[in-house]
Amino acid sequence: MKIAFVLLSAFAISWAAINLRLRFADRGLVQPNHRSLHEMPTPHGGGLGIVLALLATGAWLGAPTLLLAMVLVLALLSLADDLRHLPFWLRLTVHLGAAAVLCHLIALPILWWLPAMLAVGWMTNLYNFMDGADGLAGSQGVVGFAAYAAGFAMAGDISMAAWCAAAAAACAGFLCFNWPPAKIFMGDVGSIPLGFLAGSLGLVGIWQGAWPAWFPLMAFAPFVLDASATLARRALEGKRVWEAHREHVYQRMVQMGYGHRGMTLRWVALMIVGAALAIALLALPSWTQWIAVLGWLTFLAWLGKRTIHKQ
Repeated sequence: MKIAFVLLSAFAISWAAINLRLRFADRGLVQPNHRSLHEMPTPHGGGLGIVLALLATGAWLGAPTLLLAMVLVLALLSLADDLRHLPFWLRLTVHLGAAAVLCHLIALPILWWLPAMLAVGWMTNLYNFMDGADGLAGSQGVVGFAAYAAGFAMAGDISMAAWCAAAAAACAGFLCFNWPPAKIFMGDVGSIPLGFLAGSLGLVGIWQGAWPAWFPLMAFAPFVLDASATLARRALEGKRVWEAHREHVYQRMVQMGYGHRGMTLRWVALMIVGAALAIALLALPSWTQWIAVLGWLTFLAWLGKRTIHKQ
């Protein structure tokens, strides 16, 4: 009953806040440009509803105050960036600072701070990079955090499982307005906190022994692989990796004629299969897990390469 209440509350808060934002849809419109995939001016800031739901349910479930504070700080910073476009170095500094607070919060040994901060910082930013098509980031949030909820539940951490489930429900509330054709975009105010939580809760699960190191990667595999491979390729080509572009696999698929709906449906199928596989693997021996994980990641990489060559 408690979890059902949390899920309904998260969905309702997200839905209501976004619905309220749409009443002022003529303010803060995102104009189409040569780097975007949309053709009509569209309001952004829908992610604020997700953040409000996360903060409310997290506080009720007793999530660490410092973690909630970091989510709020990142949301406010990202809202300012949505409105005024803050310098990249400032945003990155705050992202890494939030990751450092997390390391302190879970009492991570100092030798692990740097790799942990880089991993969480990367997840924070890659989620933002991948928020560029209707329904995509919201769907990954639903599937990825649902997988986290299952993983924590299997480990016996019901409170953390409930908060992850609430995150999935909040993303579902957002999808009511963002499913193609989107009425509103998530914006940095939503994608940055979601990416931070995906990285942070993934690290918490590893540190607490709830799941192996590969589990967060599998839960968010489509996002991690597309963003990492694309940014690595752009870096090797001497391009500025922090600048907006249309070279991600999902962007290429939209340009190839799949459209937002066709691309998102295909990605959701991959997300669900990968998350279900990750959950099932938790009950198997370690060597079996790693073989299956490498096999799935190889398959996704092959699909991405095949898509690029078809364009």
